[in-house]
Amino acid sequence: MADIPWTDEFPGAIIVTDLAGKIIYLNQQAARQEGGYQLLGRQLEDCHQDKSRQKIKEILESKKPNIYTIEKQGQKKLIYQTVWTKAGEVSGLLELSLPIPFELPHFVRD
Repeated sequence: MADIPWTDEFPGAIIVTDLAGKIIYLNQQAARQEGGYQLLGRQLEDCHQDKSRQKIKEILESKKPNIYTIEKQGQKKLIYQTVWTKAGEVSGLLELSLPIPFELPHFVRD
């Protein structure tokens, strides 16, 4: 049996694009949530509205993450969008979608 990367069975969705916005990786959860592996090779912007396309462009240009929560189909999720780098150079966009409880504990640790 071939080794399965840890990301394949990770409970959150992981989507990775190249610098041109082409989807180059989906883990199993992302494929289930977003319509399957046929999204590989497609442009991420084709899956988003104009406002989201502009936000993606801003993330790539500023190198600052976009972090927020959503509720979709009765599940609350943390969305974390950021650039990923290789040898210090921006190589594309990474999006994590993590299921979280509606009541999420917060701890301050000094």
